[in-house]
Amino acid sequence: MNEQVPMDSPELNTRIIERGKELYELLEGEKPSLFQRSRWVGRIMDWLLRHEELRTGVFRFVDVFPSLATSSMLVDHLHDLGSSDSLQSSLRWVLRHASRGGWLTRFALAKTVRYTMRKLGEQFMVGENAREAVRTLARIRQEGCTFSVDILGESVLSGAEAEAYRRLYIDLVEVLSRAGSEWPPLGVPEKTNDLDWGSHPKFSISLKPTSLYSQARPVDFDNSVEAVVMRIRPVYEKVLESGGSLCIDMESYQYKDLSLEVFKRLRAGYPDRSHLAVAIQAYLPDTDNDLRQLLDWSEKQGLPVSIRLVKGAYWDHEVMRARQNGWDIPVYMNKSETDAAFERNALRVLSHPTSYLACASHNIRSIAAVMETARSLGVPDSRYEFQMLYGMAEPIQRVLARITGRVRLYCPCGQIVPGMAYLVRRLLENSANQSFLRLAFAERKDVVHLLVDPAEAAAKGRTALVLPSGPNLFSNQPPADFSKHEERRLMAEAVTAVRQKLGGPCPLFINGQDRTTWDTVSSLNPAEPSEVVARVFQAGLADVDDAIAAARAAFVRWSDTPGTRRAQYLKDAARWMRDHRYELSAWQVWEIGKQWGEASADVAEAIDYLEYYAREMVRLGGPHPLPSVPGESNQYLYEPRGIAAVIAPWNFPLAITTGMVAAAVVTGNCVVYKPSPLTPAIGRNLVDALRAAGLPAGVFNFVPGRAEVIAEYLINHPAITTIAFTGSTQTGLKIIENAAIVRPGQGVVKRMICEMGGKNAIIIDDDADLDEAVPAVVVSAFGFQGQKCSSCSRVIVLEAAHDAFVERLIGAAGSLPVGPAWDPAFILGPVCDTPSRIRISGYIEVAGREGRVLYSGKVPPGNNYVPITIVGDIMPGHRLAEEEIFGPVLAVMKVKTFDQALEWANSTRYALTGGVFSRNPRHLDEAKKRFQVGNLYLNRHITGALVGRQPFGGFKMSGLGTKAGGEEYLLHFMDPRVVTENTARREFSPDLLQ
Repeated sequence: MNEQVPMDSPELNTRIIERGKELYELLEGEKPSLFQRSRWVGRIMDWLLRHEELRTGVFRFVDVFPSLATSSMLVDHLHDLGSSDSLQSSLRWVLRHASRGGWLTRFALAKTVRYTMRKLGEQFMVGENAREAVRTLARIRQEGCTFSVDILGESVLSGAEAEAYRRLYIDLVEVLSRAGSEWPPLGVPEKTNDLDWGSHPKFSISLKPTSLYSQARPVDFDNSVEAVVMRIRPVYEKVLESGGSLCIDMESYQYKDLSLEVFKRLRAGYPDRSHLAVAIQAYLPDTDNDLRQLLDWSEKQGLPVSIRLVKGAYWDHEVMRARQNGWDIPVYMNKSETDAAFERNALRVLSHPTSYLACASHNIRSIAAVMETARSLGVPDSRYEFQMLYGMAEPIQRVLARITGRVRLYCPCGQIVPGMAYLVRRLLENSANQSFLRLAFAERKDVVHLLVDPAEAAAKGRTALVLPSGPNLFSNQPPADFSKHEERRLMAEAVTAVRQKLGGPCPLFINGQDRTTWDTVSSLNPAEPSEVVARVFQAGLADVDDAIAAARAAFVRWSDTPGTRRAQYLKDAARWMRDHRYELSAWQVWEIGKQWGEASADVAEAIDYLEYYAREMVRLGGPHPLPSVPGESNQYLYEPRGIAAVIAPWNFPLAITTGMVAAAVVTGNCVVYKPSPLTPAIGRNLVDALRAAGLPAGVFNFVPGRAEVIAEYLINHPAITTIAFTGSTQTGLKIIENAAIVRPGQGVVKRMICEMGGKNAIIIDDDADLDEAVPAVVVSAFGFQGQKCSSCSRVIVLEAAHDAFVERLIGAAGSLPVGPAWDPAFILGPVCDTPSRIRISGYIEVAGREGRVLYSGKVPPGNNYVPITIVGDIMPGHRLAEEEIFGPVLAVMKVKTFDQALEWANSTRYALTGGVFSRNPRHLDEAKKRFQVGNLYLNRHITGALVGRQPFGGFKMSGLGTKAGGEEYLLHFMDPRVVTENTARREFSPDLLQ
């Protein structure tokens, strides 16, 4: 490998600047069409650049435009856009009043807008299909450039959609092959061969790996790579057979490693065919190492590689996703750092003797850097080219084609209306404050400023995203990021290690000591009911009495322990859980069948409860001063209630359990905890965490036992002051009834905090983005087999969107693999136990009688698997619309209007969670007012509430009490007191002293 020239070389930087100035001189007086005010597209862009409010509104309209099937829908959305003061008054008047006009007015306006949107789309797309694109591509070649075609619409949700997408690529290759035979080669003085520039195929295609496989998931890395390679191979072989080349495009960060591995396997599988490239994103700090490893692999394998070096197209997405999950942000936060990385990695590729570089940038500084770096290294012209996006930088494209003769345009192809998402990205890119094209051609920034060395600028202006921090500031525990190899390895090792522990004893824990009894019950693996997870010792009435006695004895000292000290125990327990999070997740995989991601999220939520309630106790610890007058002092304080009984669920066996126990303990109460009989081993994990934290004996007692033996006895015991319950509505109402009875020896009115069932609905509006809505419904309805209290069991779809939504929903559901949770290849697993399977199967039989079964999936034979079932034609009053099923059964309800959708959504006795997918601001506002649920989610899935960010809980028959994970939850476990003191003595008050 050649010796690299340092990028901070003053001589090289001087040559780069001089080259950049030469390029700018050649561009004098020219502008890309997007910034030419004489053209209508330029006038639109000028508006967008000058008016931030208008830009946001236009982007939202462009985004929703493909879903606006009727003139009325389109005009309604324009009415909202017409409220912008940035519009000319005449245009604002037209948009505001068109909705009041007759059908002819609305039709004319809609037709005009559709024509305008189509013309805007044509600015960035070469055609709606392969045959139409060929005419544009022929013109591109006549202008001295070649191309790479990308078919838009990569958001595939099912195997059928992926196959249809693959067929589009096959058809594209066939059309390009036929057309290419008629095109003369570029850059070859004499036709010595039929290759552009003497060595390159006449056509190239670009595709994203996941566009050919809908179930590619980093958590199932090896199987996903294998499946993607299997599906890309026929396309690549067709490309090779037709004399073309292929580029593996890079997607969002979670698929980065998968895309690189796909490229390596394809490249190694065809060692004699070098016309395969991979895109590498400079805005990722990982890229330095990734590219180094890729080039080392190339050298060891003896396989030349082609690198398409880009800046990156998903910056906003990556920052938001990382912030939402609490992960490290994977992109540079400063544009100069990205530009510096681009130059640095371009140098790395050019320094590798058998690598080929495609410089994909519109930035004159970046282009000049590649030209002068190649020159300084003596790299021949045949080892690099320049790439640009079609329709974005025409003057630069023409200058480079004339100077270098090696320019390739990245050309999107596809239906223009569905391709609006691509258009939004391009508009965002061109109107961004740091966009090079905007700075150079719209704002006319000084050339010296635009050509400054980005490494120097990055060193001066390097910034990091600074988040608020402090000892009492809460932040959510990040779930595992299984796109990272290390996290997959740790989880796989934990799953294997825990399996070796299955079948061991699970004793009671009373007064700080383990206890065994004569009665044991086996906890079973739901995917393999013959496999014992733990031998669980069962508490009897005497054991419950002992636990309550231990709690009463401990309460005296524990209630006097300062709140800050009690909070520290929770923080210590959280630290232990954090250190053991993979093992804790693995127990959930085996005992209740949670998939890796679901299990990891449950453990993260448990940690969140410990940390959040610890901080809340510090906040609530008092006494708190109240308004007072001279001679009087008023204080508000809280004291614990006594002994809390915690009755835990099996579906969130660590998270919800930890939340209820932590709230009781940190407020100064002592706890007797009965775990679900389905998840006692997971319940025992909480014992381990609190014991590791050093919690005093008797404060927390663990009594697994048969419900018919100890449940009512524990709830009815006169020493119990507070009951925290999560479970079915039927059981919850029974507990409420029992708790209302005052028993002999009972000194307080029992307080009940309960989270019960839900019959949760998601509304799909007629303008919903189905690329987002369908996956969100699938996750909400079928995640963890639909066994969450927040799961979607009804989807209410407006008539205009119904057929398209249902078709895609069925396709997506049919692509979900089903199998045991310990294998990450499977997205769905078994339900919790055999009685649940029988009960859910009964509802599936009802489904066939009440409605029309639209889809019933396939499941492995035996055990506790239940098929995904989607049922149409369900109406209010049907059992499937009213009763909680707690399984992968989804009712589809069709309505005519959004008002009717809200009416049907509110038609059950539950009010837990709900969701709406709509891009109509008025409909979203209406849902905020009228959708009667405790947690309403707009344009996202309805499961996965986070502590502190989405406090969770419902009303009506969905629960009693305020929200878990919120600021008021701890108040349930304490009684408030007010202390008023007369501070005056013989008419003297110290308050009046000056």
